[in-house]
Amino acid sequence: MALFVGRVMRNRTAAITAATALLVAAPALADKPTAVLKGVERPAVSAIPIDFDRDNAGRKQFGKLIWRGGINLYARSPFFGGYSGLIVDPSGKSLLAISDAGTWLRADIDHDGRKLKGLSDASIGPVLGRGGKPLATDAERDSEGIALAGGNTSNGTAYVSFERNHRILRYPITRERFGPPDGALTLPAEARRMSANRGVEAIAPIRVGRLKGTTVAFSERLADKTGNLRGWLIGGPTPGAIAVKVIGGFDLTDAAALPDGGIVVLERSFRYSEGVKMRIRRIAANELKPGALIAGEILLEAHDNLNIDNMEGIAAHRSASGETILTLISDDNFSALQRTLLMQFALTDGKPVLAEPGAR
Repeated sequence: MALFVGRVMRNRTAAITAATALLVAAPALADKPTAVLKGVERPAVSAIPIDFDRDNAGRKQFGKLIWRGGINLYARSPFFGGYSGLIVDPSGKSLLAISDAGTWLRADIDHDGRKLKGLSDASIGPVLGRGGKPLATDAERDSEGIALAGGNTSNGTAYVSFERNHRILRYPITRERFGPPDGALTLPAEARRMSANRGVEAIAPIRVGRLKGTTVAFSERLADKTGNLRGWLIGGPTPGAIAVKVIGGFDLTDAAALPDGGIVVLERSFRYSEGVKMRIRRIAANELKPGALIAGEILLEAHDNLNIDNMEGIAAHRSASGETILTLISDDNFSALQRTLLMQFALTDGKPVLAEPGAR
């Protein structure tokens, strides 16, 4: 019986992985809501605990990261899902996620000790346009990145990057309202070469160190002359173009500023022969220089033998104990075959731990 159950679970996992891969490759197949959310909803968000290593729940160290828990999230709302960007409050007690359907999710983060447990006091609302009305069309609401510009998730300002109509707008945010925008960051002229569906994928305003006042932005697919991914240092003391070295066919999906003035970037890869993968790289502050080609340091690379989905958003904060915590969220493409996963890792500066036998 145990063998049979194991086979069923492996087959189910393989089916979900295949479905995830298909939707990553062709997100138009997903069921994104066409209706416009008019006001704020307060759905109950259910959370099912997950282990990063399904076969070894006791395993906690992955590369240079320590597992701090994960949850699979559900809510009975057609507007729940599609999360492509993430903010965690500097206190670590709440989050704000943005969906490419023109909505936001705000919730308190619950922990059992240091372990991620669930979300509470959740609300979903519309992103407002310049006229104060909810964004209505895909060309307007296709958001990809979000970052805290000041304050916190309940009373502050956030930058949001959009593609199709490429722009980075600044939004005042409260617990009940997201916008309308009251400012914008000026994109470099080079950004005009981005194709409609390959815009600014990630933004990370740096608030400490020598680059304080700089916003790091990365395109989704705009390449330099050598095929590496183009990005920019916008504003700050040393603005200019940068490039991130493309390694192994991964695409960059998000970035977040670290408490030390550097950044982390989240990457995803899909091939039919290999399935879905994710990777996290750390880029030190001294690597962020105009004209630089940046490789960074790989903190974690995960294949779909570990518990991942279409990982799209990353945030970083410093815990009360002094740990740097990375929080990740997946984009379910509004598909019943995919999941909205939320997971946390603590960043260590020790040497990477070798994977257990049989792990990829």
